[in-house]
Formats: sequence, structure tokens, C-alpha cells
Amino acid sequence: MRLGGILRSFPVPMVVLALLCADAALGAKLTDTEKTRIDEPRPAGLASDEQMVADGAVIGRVDLDIRQIFNEQDRRENNDLFLLANDLHMKTKEPTIAAQLLFRVGDRYDPKKLAETERNLRTLRYIYDARVVPVKYEGGKVDVKVITKDVWTLSPGVSFGRSGGTNNTRLEIEEHNLFGWGKTIQVSHGANVDRTTNAIDYEDANLFGSRWTLGAYYAHSSDGSDRNFSSGMPFYSLDTPWSVTLKARKYRRTVSRYNLGEIVDQFQRNESYYEMSGGLSSGLIDGWTKRWTAGVRYDDNKYSQVVTDFPAAVLPSKRAVSYPYVGFNVVQDDYRKVGDQNQIGRTEDLYFGTQAGVELGFSNSAFGASRNAAIINANALKGFQLTPTTQLFLTSTFTSRVEGSDVRNLILDGVATYYWRMQPDKVFYLSLNGTTTKSLDPDSQLVIGGDSGLRGYPLRYESGTSRMLLTVEQRFFTEWYPFRLARFGAAIFADVGRTWGRGVIGNSDPGMLSDIGAGLRFGNTRSGLGNVLHIDFAYPLNNGPGIRKLQVIVGTKESF
Repeated sequence: MRLGGILRSFPVPMVVLALLCADAALGAKLTDTEKTRIDEPRPAGLASDEQMVADGAVIGRVDLDIRQIFNEQDRRENNDLFLLANDLHMKTKEPTIAAQLLFRVGDRYDPKKLAETERNLRTLRYIYDARVVPVKYEGGKVDVKVITKDVWTLSPGVSFGRSGGTNNTRLEIEEHNLFGWGKTIQVSHGANVDRTTNAIDYEDANLFGSRWTLGAYYAHSSDGSDRNFSSGMPFYSLDTPWSVTLKARKYRRTVSRYNLGEIVDQFQRNESYYEMSGGLSSGLIDGWTKRWTAGVRYDDNKYSQVVTDFPAAVLPSKRAVSYPYVGFNVVQDDYRKVGDQNQIGRTEDLYFGTQAGVELGFSNSAFGASRNAAIINANALKGFQLTPTTQLFLTSTFTSRVEGSDVRNLILDGVATYYWRMQPDKVFYLSLNGTTTKSLDPDSQLVIGGDSGLRGYPLRYESGTSRMLLTVEQRFFTEWYPFRLARFGAAIFADVGRTWGRGVIGNSDPGMLSDIGAGLRFGNTRSGLGNVLHIDFAYPLNNGPGIRKLQVIVGTKESF
């Protein structure tokens, strides 16, 4: 079981504080005045957004209300230990939040800008929740209040985990809000079934207070190394007029290919990747944003044998693609706020619009490629509110290379997710995921197992050319609030999946696999180091090589 997963989600200093306060906190429940989400309605009697827009109102004053982890006004949080945690925590600085705002004093009042700013703030790992609301309208000016709630972002952690029948360990120290400036730095040592790795990672989403980003990552592993650098100006808003992206990566590792959960062969992969691109947009017009992008990519892959008990019988051939490309993307502005669906106790922004994009490129030996090929990448997603209590979300991606008359590395993936809120505290969830491939590159493998949603089976158990996974889950949400650190939930589930076709290492098709199980969920309310802690007990309904009667999976995930 992954006890360290708990330490990762709820960092050591906060766990200690909670245990010391256990007599007051254990068994605590939420009341209307004790919710950890920010509930800040606009003042009664304030003019409507439509009226202020029609009047040509402008932003008058912007007030930032940055709140601490624990609320001193809440009697259950106003104790010496929780206040000590506030004192030890370096609160987010005002310029950090101000850099995220999509409006300034003197701008025309636009409620869509306020809503998008609020959504953007909630995506930051050092923010638990955010509200951006108009609070006063007078003399043609609208005063706006920006409210955020901090979380604990410093974590020294030790973890031991087991999923899909394999162990992994990790020792790390990470900070996602360095000195209150919103920067991330992480130093770690980890070991899993594939490798042992020492790594350092730095991310800056607002370089020198601007919209430029910077990322740098270095890892030294038992089987190679990974060096990664990126910088750019992203499309940070639906109205952003331009973007720039720069990426570089040097990557060396041992690739393991699996059959029935066991390694069957290994080889070394060396990759060099470079990208430079830019984009233009006319902004949000009539609820839609259209973006054109163009750039160049170079991706060189070389392969060699390694000293191993499982040498590759045939090495993949060298592959280098180098190509200019153009792309087009369209995004509809349609988001809605919900709660207790994929998170516990957090405000969620679900996308109900239509989004689609396509990229076309041509790799040619004149650009340094090892082969001529047309490159195609496409994606689409759509959300539907079927009834007041049911929702459906569809996502699809497509990638392929066309080399002469041959289609290579074609991957078509589709996901459908369905939600039915049966009661305020009960949600029925169904997910169907399907993937099909053609002439998959030999350094890639389409697999399914305990690490990819089939919770009752070893990791990477089946492989093939097509894959299907169906998950059915009944989710339960409660008001139990143990230690005032986490919201509590539970789930009962069933997974059904399999692969078809002869994969790159042969046929490993034991047929349809299924499992049933139950799990506990702890929604993180005080830390930015993982949103939901999972503790699952899965029972496989099929027998076969390497399959145990019970799998225990503990880990931190982004959603329920």
C-alpha cells in the first residue's frame, strides 16, 4: 500500500499538525459556514452584467483578497497549530495574482474576462479556489474583487507505492509557490519497474511577472538521462492575439516491451527533439476563437542494444522526421461551474463547447529527415448537457504519417464520459475509451493493465493493435471532513477491457478481462500536491499468468 501517497497529498508538516489537533478535528463535518470553497455572491441590488455592458462601464478599482490556508474566522481553524501553519506558509504575493488578471483598471467591463480570469486562477496548483466578482457600480465604474485561497505547497515527502503488481518508491522535496511568486522547483529520487532516477525540475509560468513561460528539467537515470527546456508565450486567454513556443529535448532511456505483464525484450532509445512555432488569433468573436499556428519540428530517434537478459531480436530502424507545419484550431467559449463531480469540495470548470484542431506537415530529406512523409495531427472535443442531471463529453485524437502509399504509426483514440447526478451526493460515472492503430512504430506499444485503468490486473498485461476499456463507477460524496484537511468520498466500480490484434512483440490476447472493486477517496483541501487520494481494492474476475486475487492501488490523481 502506498502510505507515501498520503504524505505526498498531505505534506508532513500538515499531517503532524492535524494529528496534534485530532481531538478537535477528527470526525468534523462541514456546515454552511465552514466550506473550504470560496462562496462570494455579488452584492444584492448590483446592476446586472447586461446593464453595465450596455452602459459602457469601465473597471474602476481592483481589490485583491488573498486568503491564507486556514481561516482565522472559523472557530475550528482558529487554534495555535493551524495558525502556526499559516505563519510558516509564505502567502502568495499580490503581483503573482495580478499577473494572472485578464483586465486592468480603465478597461471596458466584460463579464467574460472576469469568468475566464477566475477559471485560469483555479488551474494554478497554489490556489485552492478563486472568485472574481463585481462589488460596486457607480459613476460608470465597476469595482471588482479578486478572491483567492492559498494551499500548502512545500512538501518533503517519502512514498512507497504498489499498483499493477509492481512497486515504486520516491523521495522528494517540491515547492509550487516559491517565495509566494508562483514558481515551481522540485528535486527528487525515485525508483520504479523501469528505472531509478534523480531529477530536478523548474517551472515559471510568469517569467519576470510577464506572460512568458520558462521550464527546465534534468534527470539522470540508471538507464540514461533526460534534458528538457521550454519557453514561450502561450495562448493564455481566448483573446490572446499571438503565441510563441520554443522546445528542446535530449532523451536516452531503455525501452521495455511487455507480454502478459512480463518484459520480453529491451533496447536503448536516443531521442533529440526541437520545436519552434508561433500562432496568431483574432481573439474571441461571437463566442468563438480561431487560431492559426505554424512552425518547424525535428525529431530524431536512434536505437541500440543494451546489456540485458531480454535483448531485442530485431532493433527498430533509425527514424528522423523534420518538417514545417501549419495548424488551425477553433474554440467555443462555453464553460460551467459545478462541484463534487470529478473533485471533492472543489469548484470545477466543465467545458461544454466545441473545440477542434488540425496540423499538417511534410517531412523531407531536404530538412534532414530520414524519410519523406506527410504528418497529420487532429483533435476534437465536445460537451453536452443532456438533461439537468446528465452530461456527456466526447474527445477524439488522430495522428499519423503517410510515407508514399503507406500509412505509418496511425493512432486513433476516442473517449466518451457520461455523468448522472442521481442525488446531490451521488454521481453515476461511465467511461468508454477505444484506441486503434496501424503500423505502430516498434518503439511504441499499445497495452492495457493495472497502470492504465484495468485495476485488477498487472501493469501492461495485454498488448495489441487495438484497445477498449469500459469503466462504470458509482461515486459517493460526503460532508465528513477528517482533520479539516480532506473531504471524504467513496466509489464502487467495475472495469472491462482488452486488446485485439498482433502487437509489435507478438500476440498476447487472453481475451476480455474484467474486475470489480471499491475504493475510498480523500479530496485535498489544504495542499497543492495532488487533488484526490485513491485507495482502491480491485478483484479480477479472470484467471491467468501473474494475476492475483486482490490488487490494492493507492495513489494521488487529478480527479475522482
